[in-house]
Amino acid sequence: MRFDLVDLRLFLLVAERGSITHGAELAGLALASASARIKGMEERLGAPLLERRRRGVVPTAAGQALLHHARAVQNQIEAMAGDLAAYATGLRARVRLLANTAATGELLRDILPAFLVAHPRIDIDLDERPSHEIAEAVASGAADLGIAATWAGLSHLEQKPFLIDRLAVIAARDWPGLPGLRTASLADILGQSFVGLSTGHALQEHITRQAARLGGHLHVRIRVPGLDNVCRLVAQGAGIAIVPENAARRSARTLRSLRLTDDWATRQLNLCARRFDDLTPQAKLLAAALV
Repeated sequence: MRFDLVDLRLFLLVAERGSITHGAELAGLALASASARIKGMEERLGAPLLERRRRGVVPTAAGQALLHHARAVQNQIEAMAGDLAAYATGLRARVRLLANTAATGELLRDILPAFLVAHPRIDIDLDERPSHEIAEAVASGAADLGIAATWAGLSHLEQKPFLIDRLAVIAARDWPGLPGLRTASLADILGQSFVGLSTGHALQEHITRQAARLGGHLHVRIRVPGLDNVCRLVAQGAGIAIVPENAARRSARTLRSLRLTDDWATRQLNLCARRFDDLTPQAKLLAAALV
């Protein structure tokens, strides 16, 4: 039984994305080629690695075992690239970073652009995920670093403070539903019309869960990708929204902002890793830039 590095990387991407199509795209392979590689792996093993479902694929028990070893191999390759990069002029290294919505906004404003300019041979895979998924991915080795809310259960990971994230309610200046208010709880605004982030978006899912805990639901008139689009539609009167306070502050000229008073609306975001000392040199440089 022999699997090459292309096979292992492909399987890792397919398993993490839950889709052969998406995994093939990320691996730079045609769908037919990717499918043939996975089928060949299963034939050599003599057991199925993936369970095909209506909405994608999930690893079988054998696939979970392979996934564990594929991650270990990938981590070793990244560590090798990191250790050798200091000696090889043209060798590049890649750091895998996961962050929730609020952290992503902060990272893309200043921190990551400055880091990439300062370190031209270090590439970054940045993916936005809910905090609980970030904790799981870092613990399993699927990501080198993560930035997540402490409520997600990070006690098994090493942590460093990154940001205190506060959520705010935004509305058009002439929005009639919130007269004279400066603060509001989620219960106060459940009857309003909302502009929401795309389905599956980490922040939107978090807000939806909080509404469900109150026994209610959000009336979302439209879902759009990105906080800038949310703020733009809110400013034009399409509805209200809940966004990170920093995003509300950047749009203060066109919007009014109310402090969200619920306990869950203030979150400590921490940078986390399995062990900071075990990171590649490049991941250590990024971690230092983030804190």
